[in-house]
Amino acid sequence: MSAPGLLVAAPRSGSGKTTVTLALMRALARRGVAVRGAKCGPDYIDPAFHQAATGHPSFNLDSFAMDDTLLDAVGRLAAAEADLVVAEGSMGLFDGIVAGEGRTGANADIAARYGWPVLLVLDVSGAAQSAAAVALGCAAYDPRVRIAGVVLNKVASPRHRRLVEAGLARIGMPVLGALARDASLVLPERHLGLVQARETSDLDARLDRLADLAEASLDLDAIRALAGGVRPPAAGAGGLPRPPGQRVAVASDAAFTFLYPHMVAGWRAMGAEIVPFSPLADEAPPESCDACWLPGGYPELHAARLAASGRFLAGLRHFASAKPVHGECGGYMVLGESLEDAAGQTHAMAGLLPVATSYKARRLHLGYRVATLLEDGILGRAGARLVGHEFHYASELTELPALPDALAQVTDAEGRPLGPAGHRRGRVSGSFFHLIGTRAAG
Repeated sequence: MSAPGLLVAAPRSGSGKTTVTLALMRALARRGVAVRGAKCGPDYIDPAFHQAATGHPSFNLDSFAMDDTLLDAVGRLAAAEADLVVAEGSMGLFDGIVAGEGRTGANADIAARYGWPVLLVLDVSGAAQSAAAVALGCAAYDPRVRIAGVVLNKVASPRHRRLVEAGLARIGMPVLGALARDASLVLPERHLGLVQARETSDLDARLDRLADLAEASLDLDAIRALAGGVRPPAAGAGGLPRPPGQRVAVASDAAFTFLYPHMVAGWRAMGAEIVPFSPLADEAPPESCDACWLPGGYPELHAARLAASGRFLAGLRHFASAKPVHGECGGYMVLGESLEDAAGQTHAMAGLLPVATSYKARRLHLGYRVATLLEDGILGRAGARLVGHEFHYASELTELPALPDALAQVTDAEGRPLGPAGHRRGRVSGSFFHLIGTRAAG
């Protein structure tokens, strides 16, 4: 990783990080800068917006779920052929789990590891000089991290801006731009975050408007000049994830989109061919493939259409009779017996795993998961420790699996047992957590 970088972060969620990040990316890309994106933490929606803004893949960097070798390998992917890496934080700058320094999953770990200065986005609605106290607290909280400047968001008036800037001048914090309150800048959202990039029909127009806003409201030259960083340690053997097969059929459409970019990059780096197919178009996994992967996504929004996709369901069952199939989150739901939608209507699914799920009985499931595999399978050998993340509102209506049928024994990030999770039956497996990396035992 030789390109300089910077981290766009904030004291809390909802401050405007994505707006500022996309505005910067698009504006600098229009100036001819080779911008590459990254996302701190387990998010599979924002990287697609980064790719739309820059024209290049964006990768997740996660200090908890990725060991050092994987983290640095992905860091090099993020910086490949780049003039500048713009990383977007998640939640607040220091928000993570209770863990050893550098392993909390917080944005700050990534900034510290790679020496990236932080551009702090401050939502100043409802505050004036007090915003400086928040910025000062962020600057002083972790000596590993340098706050290089701030961008003010949701500024109400010129007078409001003067008052905020007066407080920031008192602590010597540079203001590198200010954005007024503007509801039209907000991207549409649904229950798992932003509506996906591929579903936002006017996305290019929105990104160009953000770039125009950045040109008018941000000091782009100063922001680019503050970027910096250090070259990470050389990766050892291994690094990126291994593919589940040589030719991997991957479900890919509006119902199946949540596959981390570093997973695909790792599979391809080891010579695997990715063969996309669309269940919503009633396509089956190609028989020429030797493994099938059903990523997460929004099957709960397309349950009736999936249930009516006879060629897809029959082809999936036929494929699973001879070759391995794995489903993550939404893919797990489709591999089950049935899926209840938000209206309470039950739709038959593939019936390959003994689980029924419901989106009507909504309950937030969120957090890192450390899973120890119980048997050999598509994800690895028995005893392997996988690290992933759950973020869904669907619930299982059926009983938790008995150990002979479970995929793994699972704990949360702090080691608290959560019991058996996921299912496996024959060559088919699935669970609600999205795989990110692996971890040595102990």
